[in-house]
Amino acid sequence: MQDFTDDLRALRERLAQAEHFLRVTDLRARRPQLEAEMSRPDLWDHPEEARRVQTEMSAVLDDLAVCDRLAQRIEDAETLFELGREEADDSVEAEVREAIAQVAAQFEQLEMRALFTGEYDAGDAVCTIKAGAGGTDAQDWAEMLLRMYRRWAERNGYGFELDAVNEGQEAGITTAEFIVRGRNTYGMLRAEHGVHRLVRISPFNNEGKRQTAFASLYVAPFFEAMANEVEIDEKELRVDVFRSSGAGGQHVNTTDSAVRITHLPSGIVVSCQNERSQIQNRARAMQVLAAKLLDLERQKRDAEISAIAGEAKKVDFGSQIRSYVLQPYRMVKDLRSGHETGDVDGVLEGDIDEFMESVLRWQRAEAGAS
Repeated sequence: MQDFTDDLRALRERLAQAEHFLRVTDLRARRPQLEAEMSRPDLWDHPEEARRVQTEMSAVLDDLAVCDRLAQRIEDAETLFELGREEADDSVEAEVREAIAQVAAQFEQLEMRALFTGEYDAGDAVCTIKAGAGGTDAQDWAEMLLRMYRRWAERNGYGFELDAVNEGQEAGITTAEFIVRGRNTYGMLRAEHGVHRLVRISPFNNEGKRQTAFASLYVAPFFEAMANEVEIDEKELRVDVFRSSGAGGQHVNTTDSAVRITHLPSGIVVSCQNERSQIQNRARAMQVLAAKLLDLERQKRDAEISAIAGEAKKVDFGSQIRSYVLQPYRMVKDLRSGHETGDVDGVLEGDIDEFMESVLRWQRAEAGAS
């Protein structure tokens, strides 16, 4: 029977490393404190605080469960190996090998969490998609990106809230604002911040020529209480109300309930149209504005390396972070990490986790080399 001693020892070492970066000792001490807070009868008198406690409790339980489950599976593999060796039973060799491979794969997924070292990585993300150079094709591409990120959120069980969409004149969209909610969503989506380039045969070109189009994704951290962290002078705001746009149907508002807020000093424009009332739309738009202003302040304090959103670039040739080529060949390639795939359809359906992981690993390597 093959000797798996070194393989099992390596898994034990990876478990110790995982427990270190997840701070398992601290989490075990924190758990009874959170349980006490969760049991307070007046907790939900303060909804924001209750959601914060609930979110932290969920994260603590998840991390502890993952580590405990991995520890148990390693122990099971060790026991099976020892029994097989004692009884000289070669029939369990394949089972032990498979168990080790499965645990190793689970460690690779868990170790992704070590990449989320930023201050806001664990939280939600507010995102803006904008069509760039390419005319109608760029607007269509912006809508394709919006669908891709919606699909990605659905695949991972994240919440996706579309706050506002401005439709293109012929097709697609010019801009879209949305929030993705879930653990580490900002940590993942910050890898997507930048300009995305599409090359294809244009469906809007009667001559069937190949067309290049650009659209950008802007990502910033989002918290419900973000408005409390940023001081906003109401005198510096221009607030416009308008009727929500959409494809029609019972959910289209018949009153001027949508809100667009322009922050005059910075030029930042945010809008929200999916809430039921003008007051709710204004409150949500102010939260998004606060998130973007906080992001802007952090960029100003660190001119060389943007701590939150990264370098802003023109949405045009030479500025892309990733290319999606449908013609003359099929390939999606990230120009930072070098990761690529020929499964273009899968990517556009939201299968982009490997791209995110490759960029986060590339960013960590770049930071370590500097």
